[in-house]
Amino acid sequence: MPRLHLLLSAVAATLLVGVPGSGAAAEIDYAIKIDTSRQGASIDRTMYGVFFEDINRAADGGLYAELVQNRSFEYDPADNASYTGLTAWAPHSGTVDVVDDNGRMNERNRRYLKLGLPAGVINSGYNSGIAVQDGQRYDFSVWARTDQAATPLTATITDPAGTPLGDPVQVQVRSDGWAKYTGTIRARKSTTTGRLLVTGGGTGTLRLDMVSLMPRDTFKGHGLRRDLAEKVAALKPGFVRFPGGCLVNTGSHYGYDAPNYERRRSYQWKDTVGPVEQRAANSNFWGYNQSYGLGYFEYFQFSEDIGAMPLPVVPALVTGCGQNRATDDPALLRRHVQDTLDLIEFANGPADSTWGRKRAEMGHPKPFKLTHVEVGNEENLPDEFFARFSEFRKAVNAKYPDVTVIGNSGPDDNGGTFDRLWQMNKQAGVKMVDEHYYNSPSWFLENNDRYDSYDRNGPKVFLGEYASQDNKFGNALSEAAFMTGLERNADVVKLASYAPLLSNEDYVQWKPDMIWFNNHASWGSANYEMQKLFMTNVGDRVVPSTATGSPAAQTPITGAIGLSTWATAASYDDVSVTSAAGQPLFSDDFSGTDAKWTKSGRGAWNVVNGAYVQSDANAEDTLVTAGDKSWHDYTLNLKATKQSGREGFLVAFGVQDTGNYYWWNLGGWNNTQSAVEKAVGGSKNTVLSNGTRIDTGRAYDVRVEVRGRHVALFLDGQKWGEFTDRVAEPFRQVVTRDLATGELIVKVVNAQDTAARTRVDLGVPVAPLARATVLQGRPDDVNTEFTQPIRARAEQIRVASSFTHTFPPNSVTFLRIRSRS
Repeated sequence: MPRLHLLLSAVAATLLVGVPGSGAAAEIDYAIKIDTSRQGASIDRTMYGVFFEDINRAADGGLYAELVQNRSFEYDPADNASYTGLTAWAPHSGTVDVVDDNGRMNERNRRYLKLGLPAGVINSGYNSGIAVQDGQRYDFSVWARTDQAATPLTATITDPAGTPLGDPVQVQVRSDGWAKYTGTIRARKSTTTGRLLVTGGGTGTLRLDMVSLMPRDTFKGHGLRRDLAEKVAALKPGFVRFPGGCLVNTGSHYGYDAPNYERRRSYQWKDTVGPVEQRAANSNFWGYNQSYGLGYFEYFQFSEDIGAMPLPVVPALVTGCGQNRATDDPALLRRHVQDTLDLIEFANGPADSTWGRKRAEMGHPKPFKLTHVEVGNEENLPDEFFARFSEFRKAVNAKYPDVTVIGNSGPDDNGGTFDRLWQMNKQAGVKMVDEHYYNSPSWFLENNDRYDSYDRNGPKVFLGEYASQDNKFGNALSEAAFMTGLERNADVVKLASYAPLLSNEDYVQWKPDMIWFNNHASWGSANYEMQKLFMTNVGDRVVPSTATGSPAAQTPITGAIGLSTWATAASYDDVSVTSAAGQPLFSDDFSGTDAKWTKSGRGAWNVVNGAYVQSDANAEDTLVTAGDKSWHDYTLNLKATKQSGREGFLVAFGVQDTGNYYWWNLGGWNNTQSAVEKAVGGSKNTVLSNGTRIDTGRAYDVRVEVRGRHVALFLDGQKWGEFTDRVAEPFRQVVTRDLATGELIVKVVNAQDTAARTRVDLGVPVAPLARATVLQGRPDDVNTEFTQPIRARAEQIRVASSFTHTFPPNSVTFLRIRSRS
């Protein structure tokens, strides 16, 4: 990726910055007009925040600084099929067994390590091993007991061959009751492949649990990995949403209690506070174990340490994330409602209250100033969710009326669940609703005005999770274009957070992510750099502004047609395409061969008894296409019949290739809903949807009318839906005012390969020099551990009340201009 460039010009002013070579890119003329005499929406300090979920090893092996993996031997096949109690451990000598019996430390920490002496074990940490730095100190601790009068225990950091890399810790274990032993290791050599060797000498039996190695140097001394915490802090987030996500609304909502000790549970806050050795074990939804070393107290403390508002999410007793089950247990619901009230007391109660005392015992007598609580996450059963949500909201409003209870709108940006939840939230007067969506870059470019039409008197919006499906700079540009719309609508959108926040490069379950890391390094993605630019230059109030659009023609939807299936066998017949004027363009009644169709190689397509049949009920994405890619303004008619399988059938139009098309997905998502999806570059977005299901064995008449960019869809002669597709606008802007500095912040996104020569009219006298910050690169550029081509570059430029500025191709530019008025 090239270095960041700043292309600047000014009318009647001398350039202070030279224009770097940028090839022969053309320029397009735009105009931005700013009305400083009017005030737009005020922007809350908490506008932008972060969302932390323990996904991609974001907690254990990530932000939580513990270097020992599986420190309490609680790993279990319920967490991951490959796990045993000795995962990440290897015998060094002697007899080594993981035991679950009455000799355990406590009921919630049920397993321990039993060594037949002399014996030892080695822990390999995360990633390539335990990373240590020469000269740094590492605090070792272990809970142990022995059946001898005294047993010598030694802990040493070694390389993989067993060579010591630091001063050992040596202690004498002297009790047959569990006791904690500690010491400090000073590293004598840096490594990323270290091991922790723990040995016991003599004879008899030594029992170990909670084997820990923590760096002395953590963020503000609170047990979090410094480089990761500092990267989050550098964003200056207004809030921290935690702990999920799918961790909150998946698994059992019952507790970690006898006799079953359910492993796969929703994240329940009381499991995660108090001494770490007494915290419950749990299976992480994302396929590993979570120790809860990073628990609710640590989340609150971290939020305070970085000056952010804590925003916890509690289970609503309705699962989502593909599970979609409601727990019908009134007593359990009452318990969870009470747990939420207790959580607020834990955060805000006086130190002599029941839960405030627990907080004080953990080292924080003063309240954490909790103001918002969210109930639930992406529930796909709207009525069941809202019934339970209402019980939480009623109880919190009665006891803590100053705490805002946040609802949600399901897992997508539209559709039946989204509409139903918004309807109920509005009717009930809910103050704030959480929206989540992960869409393609084109969707973000097309939907800058999403919140322009939202009800100004309805619930406020918390955009709790969003991202454009990759970590390339082009993705970050599309998100930036969308964010200008969030700021313009700051009277409606009160909170927004990109998601997810962290990813360990060796344990990836989800991509994209804002910050990447391994056991020794961390780096911000291109999306991180973009978020940082916005989050550290928010401003206090929107200044009304307008901009001309890109001169590109509003081209009609153009492309061939297609048929497809997904985990379903289906047949098609009587396919015809006619122009808007009624002229025939294509027809196939399958009385002969399928020579008119181009196959993708997936599925089993054959002409059978005068119909075109895809007979493999397990095959997915079996698209076959026909016709001319230049077709536009046409009507597609056909008959379709589901024969067997989980879903329905798919009818494609506007097909350019296998990654760029529209299709009408009838009976999708296990035949629970139907939708029109638009694919751009292989990424699909839902354009509109409803609850239509498809019956097996029934022949459906399908008609699709394409006129310009408008599409109408008919099923059995009845209009099913219609939409007008948008054209992505690559040039976006918003202007805010920083009251502390007196500056106008002009924020311009140019998400195209051409430079944008732009006339900027401020309408007021301004200081002659402005500060410019630019992010620029190629759309495919990606930041890595070894190279970060997407970095902000700061310059000074000359400006006036009216001036011309050339915004570089594929760039975001923030101009801080000081007004003289």
